[in-house]
Amino acid sequence: MNWLKSTSLILCMAVAGCSTKVEKAPEPVALKPKPDLAWLDEYEPRLRDALKDSRFELERREAILIVTAPVDSSFNPDRPGMLLPAMLGPITRVAKMVEQDSKTAVIVLGHADSSGNEDKNKVISRERAGAVAAIFRLSGLKHDRLRIRGVGSDMPRAANDSLEGRALNRRVEMLLAPQETLIALVAQYSTPAAAPAAVAVPTRVAAADVAK
Repeated sequence: MNWLKSTSLILCMAVAGCSTKVEKAPEPVALKPKPDLAWLDEYEPRLRDALKDSRFELERREAILIVTAPVDSSFNPDRPGMLLPAMLGPITRVAKMVEQDSKTAVIVLGHADSSGNEDKNKVISRERAGAVAAIFRLSGLKHDRLRIRGVGSDMPRAANDSLEGRALNRRVEMLLAPQETLIALVAQYSTPAAAPAAVAVPTRVAAADVAK
C-alpha cells in the first residue's frame, strides 16, 4: 500500500504537473498618491511667497507641488555641485516652511541632459540634489521626510536635440507633498520617462508671477 502511495505521488508530480513549490506573492504596486486639495490650496500661495523674486519655478501637478531650480542660473559653472549664494535664501525659506509642518515631505530630484557620459551625469545630478537637500537638513528636516535621487537624463522635460531643450533638462526639482504619500512618490519617480520628440516648453508658472 505504501509503495502504491509513493508511486502515485511521483506520477502526480512528474506527469500531472503537481508541485510542492510555494508561489511567491506578487510585489506590491505603488499607487499614485491621491490629491489632497486642502493641502495643495494651503501650500501653493505660501510657496509663491517664499519664492517671490527668485528664478525658481512653481508647478502644481496632480497631488504635488514642484519647485524647479534651473541648473544654469542656480549652480556654479566651475563647481557643478555648488549652489550660487543667491539661491540659498529662497531654498532656506522653503525648507523652514516644510520643517515646521510635520505632515509635509520633500523629494529632491537632480536632473541632467543627455550629453556626455551617462554615469557621470547621474553622479553630478545626485551632487546637485544633495546640495539642495543639505539646506533642508540644516533646517532640521529628518530622513523620514526627505529623500534624494540623482536621475541623470532619465526624466527629461524636453528633447535633448537643442541648446534650449538641454538647458530645460538641467534642473533640480523639490517635490513637496503630504508625508503619507512619500513612499508612493519615491516609486513613481523611479521609473524613467520616455524622451520627448521635440522641445516642449513646460506649462509652468514662474514663482515671481502673482496669481490673478
